[in-house]
Amino acid sequence: MDQIVFYDRYADRTCVEKVYGDKALRWTYGTLAGRVSLNTVVKRALFSHWYGWKMDRPSTRTKIAPFISDYDLDPSEFQREVDEFANFNEFFYRKLKPEARPVDSDPASIVFPADGRHLCVPDLSACDGLFVKGEMFDLATLVDDPALTEQFAGGSLLLSRLCPVDYHRFHFPIAGVPGSTRLINGPLFSVNPIALCQNIHILSTNKRCLTEVQTESLGMVLVMEIGATCVGGICQTFAENHPVEKGSEKGYFRFGGSSTITIFQRGRVRFDQDLVDNSSIHRELYARVGDRMGAQMI
Repeated sequence: MDQIVFYDRYADRTCVEKVYGDKALRWTYGTLAGRVSLNTVVKRALFSHWYGWKMDRPSTRTKIAPFISDYDLDPSEFQREVDEFANFNEFFYRKLKPEARPVDSDPASIVFPADGRHLCVPDLSACDGLFVKGEMFDLATLVDDPALTEQFAGGSLLLSRLCPVDYHRFHFPIAGVPGSTRLINGPLFSVNPIALCQNIHILSTNKRCLTEVQTESLGMVLVMEIGATCVGGICQTFAENHPVEKGSEKGYFRFGGSSTITIFQRGRVRFDQDLVDNSSIHRELYARVGDRMGAQMI
């Protein structure tokens, strides 16, 4: 993969992703020495824990201003002033002002759970691949639960990929009552398309957290967070077994890009056409948390 191309919903055009750590990623996944390093060091939790610890050091404050400049972030969206962050990790999982990410008000709508690049699968039983035609991960491996595998077979799925430059808090795409979060342990490979084009099964085998959300109109919805290389932790901030509103915060990732997956039962959701059209050609759609991704079927 020479370039990562996505479609920007707001600019209404295709864009080339500016990848944080691009050279390191291409070395790790594109060379023999890199693959040896990947399987002996990089995929292991200890490496990511060390990197997360490193980003907690006060000295990393000096990285914040250049990062904002290099990736054209808008500090006016931040709840805190730039010089108030004690380290890079605090900046990385920063909160935004509510008006920076308004939640779609249509009662029938379902919203994106995170800022990022999104792919949808309208029918899991007929999916021909995500990033590469013919390459799709296994639902049974992903959810690690035979009952849920049966319940959601033929359902619909949204994959939301967060880059290091994105807002790194994730939210509930629908209103409902979330249960407890189940940790499914695994390695910590990168979830960048450079890695996923070589092995899509990374998404279903990496460390991940699964929460079942009971809703009035959509039945049970599965909400999952996927760990990745240099993600210092998946942190949940919601209260289990208490009702949540559509768009309310669920948690955040510490340093590193990662992904969320939302799974709906068969015949429950109709994704928006721009999301479907781009996904059909294996191209991600950029959209922000709280914006509409689709609506419930009537």
